[in-house]
Amino acid sequence: MRQGDRDGGRAGVVMVALMAVVLLGGCASTGTPEERHPDDPWEDFNRKVFAFNEVVDRYALKPVARGYRFVTPDPVQTGVGNFFANLGEPRTALNSLLQGKPGNAGVATARFLINTTVGIGGLWDFATHMEITGREEDFGQTLGAWGVGEGPYLVLPLLGPSTVRDTGGLPVDGYTYPTTYVEDDAVRLGLTALRVVDIRAGLLDREELIRGDRYSFIRDAWLQQRRYEVSDGELGDDPFASDEFEFDDADFDDAFSD
Repeated sequence: MRQGDRDGGRAGVVMVALMAVVLLGGCASTGTPEERHPDDPWEDFNRKVFAFNEVVDRYALKPVARGYRFVTPDPVQTGVGNFFANLGEPRTALNSLLQGKPGNAGVATARFLINTTVGIGGLWDFATHMEITGREEDFGQTLGAWGVGEGPYLVLPLLGPSTVRDTGGLPVDGYTYPTTYVEDDAVRLGLTALRVVDIRAGLLDREELIRGDRYSFIRDAWLQQRRYEVSDGELGDDPFASDEFEFDDADFDDAFSD
C-alpha cells in the first residue's frame, strides 16, 4: 500500500469518527440546563461512549495489560515507555515552534537527538538525567494558544476524553508521530498495539485513586489538567503533580473500569 493511500485512509477514518460524534451528540438527550455540567452538554451521549469503552477495556485491553505486566520485567517496561515518549519529541518541537516557543522546541529537539543516540533509540531517557526537560506540546494545545475555544467535552470511542478542539487536532498529531510513516503495516500496527498496552499497564495501580462517579471524576480531572497544559500552568499549580495523583493525558484516555 502506498504511503499517501494509507495516510489518506487514516485521515478518512478520523473524519468519519468526528462526524459520528457530532451527529450522535446532537441527537443525544442533554437534560435541563440546571442538570447539565457546563462543560459537558452532551453528557448522555458521552456516558454511552464511556460505557462502551469500559466494556472494551474490561474484556480486551485490561487482561492483555495484566499479562504484559506479569511477563515483562520492570526495566523493560520502563524502556518501552521511554521509547514511545521519545517518539513524541518531534511533535513537541513542531508545536512549540507553532506556538512561538523556540526555547521549548530546542529542548525537545535536543532530547530527541540525545535519547535516540546515547539513549539507544530512546530506551534510556538520558536527557532527563542531564536535566534537559521541557513541556510536552500537541496540536490541541497549539489551537488553544492560537485562541481557539476548547468547545464541549467529548468522550471518543476507544480514545477516551477529549474536547471538540482537541479532537480537531488529532489528525495533525497523527501525521507528526513517527510510527505513522513506518512502511511495514505489521510493524506499524504492532508498535501501536504495544504503545496502548504499555500505557494501560501503567494504570493498573492507579485506578483505586478514582472515587465516586467514575465518569465525572475522569471528566473533571482530565479537563482541569488539560487546561493547565494549554495555559502552560498559568491557571495555577498542576493538580496532579504529587505522587498520589500522578496521571497524565494519555492515562485518562485509557482509564476504564475493572
